Amino acid sequence: MKALEHVVSMARATHAEVCAMFIVDDSDLLFEVSMADRPWQLADMIAYGKQVLAHAGGRLSAAGVRWSSRLVETAGSPAKISEAIIAEADHWSADLIVMGAHGRRGVQRMVLVSVSEHVASKTVRPVLLVRRREGGDPR
Repeated sequence: MKALEHVVSMARATHAEVCAMFIVDDSDLLFEVSMADRPWQLADMIAYGKQVLAHAGGRLSAAGVRWSSRLVETAGSPAKISEAIIAEADHWSADLIVMGAHGRRGVQRMVLVSVSEHVASKTVRPVLLVRRREGGDPR
């Protein structure tokens, strides 16, 4: 949500159009053993992604920002997630890729850092990484 607020501010100031994107991947299943056997987990993640995109769209609309959205499913490796982000940015001829940092620790943090590092190193587009405040406060 912190990244979304930055996007809203920038889009309003520059009259830009925003493409909000949510990547559905199975990487969280690697970290949640209790969830690994749930056959409906992917459907739950897709539903959650749609909710996130609807919230982002509502916020963008309320701010008067033109927008579209895209839900992308991919395998949960950092390289595959990064490639999906880069491919979508290329498809939309994005001027800027804005990514939120989740404030995770341990192995989850390594996966997310790998995603943002891979995107930043492999795309020709500028990347803005928005971090949470210290202590995990999302504001």
